[in-house]
Amino acid sequence: MRYAFSTLGVPGLPVPEVVRLAVAHGYQGVELRAHPEEPVHPGIGARQRADVAAEFAAGGVRVLTVAGYARVADPDDTERLDALVALAYDLGASYVRVFPGGRGDPRDDGVAVRRLRSVAALAADRGVRVLLETHDSHRTGAAVARVLDRVGAPSVGALWDVMHTWLGGESPAESYAALAPHLGYVQVKDIASAEDTTPLPLGAGVLPLADALAPLDPDGWLCWEYEKRWYPDAAELPGLLTAGRERLAALLAETGSPTPPPNPQPRPPGSVPFSRSGP
Repeated sequence: MRYAFSTLGVPGLPVPEVVRLAVAHGYQGVELRAHPEEPVHPGIGARQRADVAAEFAAGGVRVLTVAGYARVADPDDTERLDALVALAYDLGASYVRVFPGGRGDPRDDGVAVRRLRSVAALAADRGVRVLLETHDSHRTGAAVARVLDRVGAPSVGALWDVMHTWLGGESPAESYAALAPHLGYVQVKDIASAEDTTPLPLGAGVLPLADALAPLDPDGWLCWEYEKRWYPDAAELPGLLTAGRERLAALLAETGSPTPPPNPQPRPPGSVPFSRSGP
């Protein structure tokens, strides 16, 4: 299993510091929050994109995902999916994250299906996979799978946020069964309760992480999404990163899943970056 963390846990941190944290704490990848208040978002130019890609490549760290804020089930959402795919391609990222963001209308599924289909061919051409996260209006695996079954495109898949499926009343086994045909990777986190979702160190809360990890592909990715951006009083993420990775490794060892070696030595400037295709 390979590990990543989300920059939602270190809001506004410059890219060189993000890379340094990943290398120092043994993470092979990073999920980049693609919002205008962050250093990396669809509005940055070609030179900036090349610099970001080179920074990650030099550190031997994968840009796993461009975590966008498109709400594909909201008919009024205007964020361009093609712009997110283009940014992911330029950074060498494998995935784009999008939200459902529906409003409870029975037609939400149809809106999401149309928008995801509209970008499926471009994503396939660029070697990028667009992942619909279990979140908000479609927080369960069953709800997301219902949309993706209709989309019917390999370049569009699912991102399993274990907190949201648990809050939606699904067991990890139920979520995995629904999402497995579409699954890109898994976001892990921990919280005190359904009423208190303040982020906690992994293993310090109530989420059934061991059950969620048990059926996963040992060659896949786990991303720790620590939502510091929304909970400013939460502990700082950098001091938790090593212990969090070790906690995941311990849980995976209990399930018999192998773990990767530490990060390789930093790549020299100008070396070939990771492939854009594949997980």
